[in-house]
Amino acid sequence: MPTLDFKGKQHIYAHHLTVPYRPLVPDAGRSLNPMEAEDNLIIHGDNLHALKALLPHYAGKVKCIYIDPPYNTGNEGWAYNDNVNSLLMREWLDKTVDGEDLERHDKWLCMMWPRLHLLKELLAEDGVIFVSIDDNEQHHLRMMMDEIFGEESFLAELVWKSRQNRDNRNVTGASIDHEYILCYGTSIRGDERKTGLYSNPDNDPRGDWASGNMVGLATVEARPNLHFDLIDPETGINYGCPPRGWRYDQSRMAELASEGRILWPENPEGRPRVKVFLDELQNTFTGFSSIVADGIFTRNGTREIEEIFGSRVFEFPKSYELIRQLILQGCPDDGIVLDSFAGSGTTAHAVLALNQGDGGNRKFILVECEDYADTITAERVRRVINGVPDARDTALREGLGGSFTYCTLGAPIDVEGMLTGDELPEYSALAAYLLHTSDGLSAGTSKLTPQNEDGLFYSSDSTDYHLLYEPDLDYLRNSDGMLNEERARRISQLGKQNGRKAVVFGPGKYIGQRELTSLGIIFCQLPYEIHKAAH
Repeated sequence: MPTLDFKGKQHIYAHHLTVPYRPLVPDAGRSLNPMEAEDNLIIHGDNLHALKALLPHYAGKVKCIYIDPPYNTGNEGWAYNDNVNSLLMREWLDKTVDGEDLERHDKWLCMMWPRLHLLKELLAEDGVIFVSIDDNEQHHLRMMMDEIFGEESFLAELVWKSRQNRDNRNVTGASIDHEYILCYGTSIRGDERKTGLYSNPDNDPRGDWASGNMVGLATVEARPNLHFDLIDPETGINYGCPPRGWRYDQSRMAELASEGRILWPENPEGRPRVKVFLDELQNTFTGFSSIVADGIFTRNGTREIEEIFGSRVFEFPKSYELIRQLILQGCPDDGIVLDSFAGSGTTAHAVLALNQGDGGNRKFILVECEDYADTITAERVRRVINGVPDARDTALREGLGGSFTYCTLGAPIDVEGMLTGDELPEYSALAAYLLHTSDGLSAGTSKLTPQNEDGLFYSSDSTDYHLLYEPDLDYLRNSDGMLNEERARRISQLGKQNGRKAVVFGPGKYIGQRELTSLGIIFCQLPYEIHKAAH
């Protein structure tokens, strides 16, 4: 396969692997109705560092990615600022990339390369990524994504007619009225591992099916329309409402019931489930036109901003209707939607509107590095959730409901930069980092905390993970944090009860490795910088 070469590629080829891990630090004052877990996120910080920070929790879990990076027109005023250990790259730092810069294409590719690599790690196996672009970098981007995501993962090059009126400013005489959206991913229908779950025990004429969960994930405050008593219209059995509500609203539930797709338990304590037919798992692009969002233009996005803020606080935003159509292809029901070039927050707006419309339970993650992350990006989401004044009569237009947690990036946590500041890392951040770097595991949205006196913080199918740690130097210096024989035997016994081995992270041990091996325990020293600070 042909590959793309560009100046600086050898220096940034593996740069995504060297980016330090920085924990997400919630900011309660800027959040809205924050939930403890599985909340929407808005992250203010460099998107390269933010994507690395997301890996321990979301690697392989993002269903749909949409990004709208700088098009590199020469008029955008962006600057290359990645901290790559190369004299060439350091000469580029913080210098505005304009139309006269002969290396502007190289700089753009160096900026995009590590970010696309991290986005690929976050994308689920059956996920889809969309990237908006125009003629300035479309040809370069296509080759770069072929190399990173694989040429076989190319799904479509979508075309969006973004301009409604003719543009006479182009020196070539052509009015450039369109943009592109490159799309890469995989087909769900082609995943043979899923087909064994489907059968047709009741000879349903619609074919093989599997039962799907209908229990939701949203609180009543976040999604009140999903909290209601579910009643079988034929038997009258009332199944109540789960603590997190249902996956579908009442109108959609009524449709499913009329279609004979709900499996009603005989006991009211049971949980109804939904029939999911194998034929519905076909590639979601079947019949989807490569010409998208007909009749939706850039001016629609501008009008939306003006309606929400009362003025044009952001130039050339995408319309949420365009993003809504894309998300429907990549995340038709539930799942995480990520936008790491969030801009005015259009992607969150689209997710919230979709959820309200179809009863879905999609979650959004936005990343924005600019100073307007709070005043425009997050503020738009706040107003869309709560409702915005209608300019015609100053009445409050009904909000879409929802919540988000606003985060910044903490100090780096890695082998080289663990103690660059005055404070030790928090338990949850260190646990997530160690889990990911040791075994490549993602903790999802869970906040990792010690579950017992022996520091158990996570269990996979085969392994219990323990972290003997407190962000306190006295704890690390005395015997409290050491792995001794008594603690090792408790850990070993717990593992044997559940058929799992144990990995223990700690500042030190009072027991030999041979005995630990016989107990089924692997001991891992805490990173050297923490160990050094404690002694």
